[in-house]
Amino acid sequence: MASIDDFRFESHQLLLELDAATMGMMQLVSSKCVSGPNWDAAIKRQHDAYERWDTFIGVPAVEASQNTPPVG
Repeated sequence: MASIDDFRFESHQLLLELDAATMGMMQLVSSKCVSGPNWDAAIKRQHDAYERWDTFIGVPAVEASQNTPPVG
């Protein structure tokens, strides 16, 4: 079972990639390049990054609660 530090590390890595992918898309938008192979690649990168994040964060609550210390 992963520790909270493992969760935080993996979460941070996934969010960095998602942020980089989103910024890449926004740079293309600002340069008015919203079609073609570069745009298609940017969309795929952002979509894949989001899917990895969504899959990671979608851990069932019961499993996730076993990794956190009790409150109180």
